[in-house]
Amino acid sequence: MIVKYNIGDIVQLKKPHPCGENKWEITRTGLDFKLKCLGCARQVWLTRRDFEKRLKKVISSASNPSINEQ
Repeated sequence: MIVKYNIGDIVQLKKPHPCGENKWEITRTGLDFKLKCLGCARQVWLTRRDFEKRLKKVISSASNPSINEQ
């Protein structure tokens, strides 16, 4: 089953970026994901498989603002 992620979602990955931040904004979805680091604004591309392996949790969803950091 494919989980639906939306542009603008804020996600937390398992390992932090070298700048120290582990929160990312999704800027493109599909077969590949484009993520922007919220610490240094660096952008990276990940395959859906790599993204789903590295994902820890969705912090806030662009389509459903009721999901907040817990």
